[in-house]
Amino acid sequence: MAKKIIFVDTTLRDGEQTAGVVFAKREKLQIAKMLDKLGVDQLEVGIPVMGGEEQEAIQEIAGANLKASIMAWNRAVIRDVQESIKCGVDAVAISISTSDIHITNKLKSSREKVIYDMTAAADYAKSFGLYVSVNAEDASRTDFGFLCEFARTAKKAGANRLRYCDTVGILNPISTFERIKALREEIDIDIEMHTHDDFGMATANAISGIMAGATHVGVTVNGLGERAGNAALEEVGMALKHLLEYEVSLDTSHFLELSRYVSQASNRDLPVWKAIVGTNMFAHESGIHVDGALKNPLTYEVLDPKEIGLERQIIIGKHSGSASIKQKFREYGTEISDQEAQDLLEKVRSAAISLKRTLFDKELVYMYEEYLEQKLRGEIK
Repeated sequence: MAKKIIFVDTTLRDGEQTAGVVFAKREKLQIAKMLDKLGVDQLEVGIPVMGGEEQEAIQEIAGANLKASIMAWNRAVIRDVQESIKCGVDAVAISISTSDIHITNKLKSSREKVIYDMTAAADYAKSFGLYVSVNAEDASRTDFGFLCEFARTAKKAGANRLRYCDTVGILNPISTFERIKALREEIDIDIEMHTHDDFGMATANAISGIMAGATHVGVTVNGLGERAGNAALEEVGMALKHLLEYEVSLDTSHFLELSRYVSQASNRDLPVWKAIVGTNMFAHESGIHVDGALKNPLTYEVLDPKEIGLERQIIIGKHSGSASIKQKFREYGTEISDQEAQDLLEKVRSAAISLKRTLFDKELVYMYEEYLEQKLRGEIK
């Protein structure tokens, strides 16, 4: 039986903490609805203690009758939890730093006080029947013995899970696997992987943590998040489905629509080379690749583009082959000969080098029309 992983999307909290990103209230509600339609299990939608429009947006999302659990983010402070309760959420994340560098320099506190504050906030939240995630901020730089004590105490306080935060993205897949496996062996508590991409390994580390026994994964659409971002929802989802054969209850056909909406709302371009949802995912220019993909798409595509709302594209440029030229004309209902394709290929390559880019379809059509005129005039045999 395939394993199930719980998706926790934090686009509306950690994603919005991306420097310069602000979602309007209506955008927050729309993104929440789109994530719910996709089938995400839990949405972390903001920070109620900020008040104002932030609190209004959270209240609207909580009252929208979505299928997903709605979580609000809190410091390990009872007042924060009280503000979350006012918003009508069914779950809270209670976050506090656990590494000595954070405890000493940021909190100006002690390990004992961290444990005390976390326990008090978790106890309070549980007394209202809320689902509780206790977040170990900077867990990846936390003394392992203290992290175990923190997790054990959180469980006793009624916490439903521990969020393991690789806050500054210093883990690698091997160290992630070793640490999560060791933590699972010490304490029987659900673990959420929350990874950052400072060294480009957020998705890999999230997957590695899941392989080691994590039950939940924190993600954002397009990998939005502080600094270099978080693990991307679309990348983690498709990797679990296709590479690890997990049960992924997400309607992946909505990925592209969601990614483009969040890109627009966050004013952050969606690169064409972006894994899973970038338009280059199924764009082929190299003649050898196009030939293979036309004969059997699985030669150069590991999944069906329709699965995520994309389409296969044949791109005409410097690296194209004659099969690409013929296929491109077939798309417009025109069949050209092998010789015509070969003659056009020389012109295509020359133009692509001169323009330093691939050709637009219209440019290729004009090129063909000019070629036919040259043949009629006898300039081409």
